[in-house]
Amino acid sequence: MSKQWTMVAAVVVGLALGAVALVKFGPRLEGVEVGKRAPNFTAVDIQRGDSISLHKASDGRVTLVNIWATYCIPCRDEMPAMEKLYQELGPKGLRIIAISVDEGNTADVQQFVKDYGLTFDVLQDKSGDIQKVFQTTGVPESFLLDRKGIIVKKVIGSHPWGSPSNQRIVADLLGGE
Repeated sequence: MSKQWTMVAAVVVGLALGAVALVKFGPRLEGVEVGKRAPNFTAVDIQRGDSISLHKASDGRVTLVNIWATYCIPCRDEMPAMEKLYQELGPKGLRIIAISVDEGNTADVQQFVKDYGLTFDVLQDKSGDIQKVFQTTGVPESFLLDRKGIIVKKVIGSHPWGSPSNQRIVADLLGGE
């Protein structure tokens, strides 16, 4: 019986030491929040079929990253406002990258884009991994990035992106252009 308890104690001590080592030396998980650089992620452009890196696509540009899905009613409500913002400020340098987390056929996402007349970049992440990387709670969630890729605004849920106040925020980030 004594050998069993010695073995149990050794396992418990080993687990405790492993936990301490992970906390002390393991990777630090940083929150995805305002004031921090947006994490990088790669997704597929639904028009060209190319993989696109978020950091490369947004480098030096004011970028609105939107994580959404075709089945999401608030996402459907939000898309016309995003298109309005893009029509107003896209020519002045705004980039919108909307990343669908639909697991299904890319044709469904393409049809959605056509139905809504979206002219900004739409990507698809069938794995849904972007939701882990960006630590989202659901869809839609949006992240407004400055030219250095720093998150300046994070929005959970549908948002009136085409409103005058949001246009002003983006215009200021663009340098008042």
